[in-house]
Amino acid sequence: MNKLYPLKFKTIFKDKIWGGSKIKTVLGKDFSPLSNCGETWEISGVKSDVSIVENGPLAGNSLSALLEEKKAALVGRSVYERFGNEFPLLVKFIDANDDLSIQVHPNDELARKRHNSFGKTEMWYVIQADEGASLISGFNQPVNEEIYVQKFNEGKLNDILNKEAVTADDVFFLPAGRVHTIGKGLLIAEIQQTSDITYRIYDFDRVDDKGNKRELHVQEALAAIDYNYYDNYKTQYVAADNKVVELVDCPYFTTNVLAYNKNVVRDYSNLDSFVIHVCLEGSYVLQFDDQVLAVAKGDCILIPASTQIVELKTNAAFKILESYIH
Repeated sequence: MNKLYPLKFKTIFKDKIWGGSKIKTVLGKDFSPLSNCGETWEISGVKSDVSIVENGPLAGNSLSALLEEKKAALVGRSVYERFGNEFPLLVKFIDANDDLSIQVHPNDELARKRHNSFGKTEMWYVIQADEGASLISGFNQPVNEEIYVQKFNEGKLNDILNKEAVTADDVFFLPAGRVHTIGKGLLIAEIQQTSDITYRIYDFDRVDDKGNKRELHVQEALAAIDYNYYDNYKTQYVAADNKVVELVDCPYFTTNVLAYNKNVVRDYSNLDSFVIHVCLEGSYVLQFDDQVLAVAKGDCILIPASTQIVELKTNAAFKILESYIH
């Protein structure tokens, strides 16, 4: 198999009952085969939807095959020791043309016990928000399981959920166990653990084109929910041009936002990890060794651990999310 280099993968498009058109109109993925695409999976090791390399000599290889072959050269020694042949992150874009279901994800312990899977801690970066858009993250008051069940049974769950007004560039960190939903009118970049386990609590009684309601997991969710109340659910950060600004640092991933209007060299030699770039705005050329890769809004690039220094060159400006594992 050929030498590793920064990899771009074929987009996996997901039809969702709440999906819209922003994947095409805002992110420029006009090759979507779906009229109401709710999600794209850009870098995925989930067994049902493994990403396929699109660029360079390794084109056509799956992410899972590369990981089995290249091991630490792809993901880093410590990451490989921890996760083996399971790629640990899933990168998505989400277009909510309607509210998503109210839901929760299990933590590692519960997911392992019930599903032999990782849990699902995630973060959202809001790329675009319609006027008046909102989302739900956590509770707006102290609750316990008894209070939660009472409100649910009374049809008053919204009374205890924390609703947040949202604008572009807002960031939310959602550890496993936090009740949440993405609201109508939001286009979001999501970094998460590799897991597709979702417990739907309420889906607004929607039906699909066959008249069927989606499955709910009301009882399963009870043991997964973090019932604690927190003072603040939105990630506070100060945006800055031509600087690296940390957004999230947790055991599962670290994510920074980089907004540059000039060339920048990123030296990853002190990291023992792969790095993922998610281009949120603008475009740049990624230079590595003696090669280049053009990157535009909506592109997601996996930089292998063996590629330690890259330069991002631009004639204008760009903004990216940069994620890796400590």
